[in-house]
Amino acid sequence: MILGTKSRYAVMAMVELAGYAPGQPVRLSGLAEAQEITVPYLEQIFSKLKQAGLVSSVRGPGGGYVLARPPSQIYVGEVVAAVEESIKMTRCDSHGKSGCMAAKSRCLTHDLWEGLEKHIYNYLSAISLADVRASAVPKVDWDKMLAPAALIN
Repeated sequence: MILGTKSRYAVMAMVELAGYAPGQPVRLSGLAEAQEITVPYLEQIFSKLKQAGLVSSVRGPGGGYVLARPPSQIYVGEVVAAVEESIKMTRCDSHGKSGCMAAKSRCLTHDLWEGLEKHIYNYLSAISLADVRASAVPKVDWDKMLAPAALIN
């Protein structure tokens, strides 16, 4: 599973916006240029971010967008959810009882993928825009994560 372009661009633009002075409106054209994203695509994204209460718009000359909360209080998981991109790993309807198999049962790997989905969501929901700006994103020890359990002990 790879997050869609909309989620990645939304996070990129929000992290960029978090670098401006609090309350200073920033035009989408400035964010678009800084992050190499088209303005029309950012308009779609920011419409959803505004609906979710993550940004506010300021009209008129010198207008633009501002964060609705401090960067330390806006989490990457919220941004992804705001642009309506799910972090769904299974084919199954995880909220219903029916599965993805022809007999409406869950596939054998359902719990595996659902667990990974929860880890991704928890990881993104623990990282704020301020963390990303400060390069304070938790580092993952991939050698330890990828080693067979017998080798870790």
